[in-house]
Amino acid sequence: MAKRFNTTAACIPEEHYMVNIDRQLEDIKALVDQNKYFTINRARQYGKTTTLKALARYLREEYYVISMDFQKFDALKFENGNIFSVSFLTTFLRLFRTNRSALTDGVRRAINDLKECMTLQGSYFGMKELFEGLSDICSESEKPVVLIIDEVDSAANNQVFLDFLAQLRAYYIDRRERAAFWSVILAGVYDIKNLRYKIRPEDEHKVNSPWNIAADFEIDMSLSQEGIAGMLLEYEADYHTGMDVEKMAGEIYQYTSGYPFLVSRLCQLMDEKVSGQKEAGSKAAAWTKEGFLLAVNMLLAEKNTLFESLIGKLNIYPPLNSIIKDILFAGRPVVYNPDLAELDMAAMFGFIKNQNGLVEVANRIFETRLYNLYLSAEELRNQDICRRSTADKSQFITDGCLNIKL
Repeated sequence: MAKRFNTTAACIPEEHYMVNIDRQLEDIKALVDQNKYFTINRARQYGKTTTLKALARYLREEYYVISMDFQKFDALKFENGNIFSVSFLTTFLRLFRTNRSALTDGVRRAINDLKECMTLQGSYFGMKELFEGLSDICSESEKPVVLIIDEVDSAANNQVFLDFLAQLRAYYIDRRERAAFWSVILAGVYDIKNLRYKIRPEDEHKVNSPWNIAADFEIDMSLSQEGIAGMLLEYEADYHTGMDVEKMAGEIYQYTSGYPFLVSRLCQLMDEKVSGQKEAGSKAAAWTKEGFLLAVNMLLAEKNTLFESLIGKLNIYPPLNSIIKDILFAGRPVVYNPDLAELDMAAMFGFIKNQNGLVEVANRIFETRLYNLYLSAEELRNQDICRRSTADKSQFITDGCLNIKL
């Protein structure tokens, strides 16, 4: 089956054209090797799940990797500590058994003891009993155990998740005396701090995190121009379009700044949509500057889950909406300060980036989409800034012609 560009769910190397992310995997593994607990927080459709699945494969020679997805835990599973602990353990054991080489006699005994404890304790089986049993499994395991949990956002708005984090923290602190997971990786859009805002809004809890053991995660997960070129070379080997690979990779990167979904979507549009339009009419014509710009216009005009998520955040968080407007229209530099809640939130959702200490919109696609949004809104048309822009524009027009000298 021929490969294709993918913009839904995780990418599969055997099925989809992908940018090589070995550099990112190597950097993440370095944190795991150092016994770190950390979070991977990136905006929607930034390739987190694809990276985590690749990471699990990358680590399995040296570690037993347990990869969970909290999105598969329905709300009932977070109702109380007993229900969560039973659900977590059931999922953990099912995944652990897939590592057949991990099932040594010692591990089997630890698993059986934990299951017996769960049965005897009944409704009293909770976090304490769960983590004591998990510690025994880690102690008997021949390889270090790494826990990866995707979509931790699904655990928002409940105390149970905070209790779970507190147990992870306690065992991490005591890991020299009592066996624990070698490394824990939590992934989602919201960082643990912002999850905590949802659960306990009181000021004193905003700084007392049960996850203050987490190491900084500063790995760049955007796709590089060189990486995009490598993906296009693979595509070109299959279709022989005659594209200028380096130039096309540069165009894609210039518009997307390496945002994974945007990179894949532009390629997908050129491959599947532009090539069928009368303006292009072939794959060869689609992978030109003209075909690329057609794909850009298609992307800017479509409704997709990424744009809907980003625009939705502007409606939910008015201060975020205001600061994005200021960045786009006020024309004054904004110093990047992560301690400012609005800027921290804008960066978390992927709207902005820190460019040499100043705030910039994350990429040209987002910038254009946001300009289109604000300029088409009736509210903005009536604001002074819009009237000033109209007045400024008219002074350069003389008798219907652009006054070049002026």
